[in-house]
Amino acid sequence: MTTNVYAIAQKGFGTGTNELYDRIGAGTGIFTRALLAHSEWATSIGTLRAIEPSDGMRDVWTKTVNDNRSSIIKGTFDNTGVEDGWADLIIIAQAFHWCPDYGKASAEFGRILKKDGAVVFIWNREDRDGAGWAAQFCDCIEVYEQGTPQFRLGLWRETFSTPEYISLFHPQEEEEWAYHLLASEQIVTDRAQSKSYIAVLPPDEKAKVADDLKGILERGDGRVWINKEEGTYQFPYKTYIVVSRKK
Repeated sequence: MTTNVYAIAQKGFGTGTNELYDRIGAGTGIFTRALLAHSEWATSIGTLRAIEPSDGMRDVWTKTVNDNRSSIIKGTFDNTGVEDGWADLIIIAQAFHWCPDYGKASAEFGRILKKDGAVVFIWNREDRDGAGWAAQFCDCIEVYEQGTPQFRLGLWRETFSTPEYISLFHPQEEEEWAYHLLASEQIVTDRAQSKSYIAVLPPDEKAKVADDLKGILERGDGRVWINKEEGTYQFPYKTYIVVSRKK
């Protein structure tokens, strides 16, 4: 499965999307930019090092993150290139489900964190329980996952039972929040097309996904309008946060 995972990841994200005070799996810098600009966090950040294996993503990150406190280097979850005991905090947003070895990653996080430092794992995803059309949206696209280790499958939870994690970290703390984003037919279609496993589909299958989504959105089961005349409505979402504190 590992070969398949990386082939899809490289093709789907190779020239642009993902995000370690260390920002691991930094992608194109979407989360990094938001973190550096956030009013409650900005003044707390001294130095931020982003880690990203994809050449294409690092290139986009370099062009779009303009902050003297930040830099980006090539690295992976289990080989960050960061010195021992450097980081107060590691943030991994929308990326850790791609980790190929949870034990090695845990050992690397423990190595580069200061005592009492923490790893924060963040995921945002569609809330299939928030509306009928949202559940249908998920069903429509998830059939194309091709065996990749998507967040929803929970394979990443094996991290917390590895010997490396248990020896280095306290039991994880978890929170989740439900909310909604602005949606329209174009926004929802673009969201589907941005999924790595949809991005790598041949044109005819992409077109089928778009047609299927159009039917789902025309029915609009459980849709809550924001502005019906403008065609905008609520897109149910959830944010999942997992915090692992170093012993």
